Amino acid sequence: MNPIERSTRNSPIEPGYLDLRTLATYSSCSTRWLRDRLVDRTHPLPHYRVGGKLLVKRDDFDRWVAQYRHDRTVDELNDVVSGVLAQLSR
Repeated sequence: MNPIERSTRNSPIEPGYLDLRTLATYSSCSTRWLRDRLVDRTHPLPHYRVGGKLLVKRDDFDRWVAQYRHDRTVDELNDVVSGVLAQLSR
């Protein structure tokens, strides 16, 4: 059962807006780390403040975190492997 299913056990509707606790489960990040991202000066996590409640739209989070995707190139991987092999041969 995925985190969203767990958090909405009694609700047949999957939420589009997640509170920080549910988002933490969904993203495998701590609520503290997420709260820090809300006020990040260079790349803030989009969110809504309704009364005192903080909500993050799941689609917004997925788009936001996708910007951090890092694909290693073949050259980078070769450098990593070479470095590990060099350390093992010492």
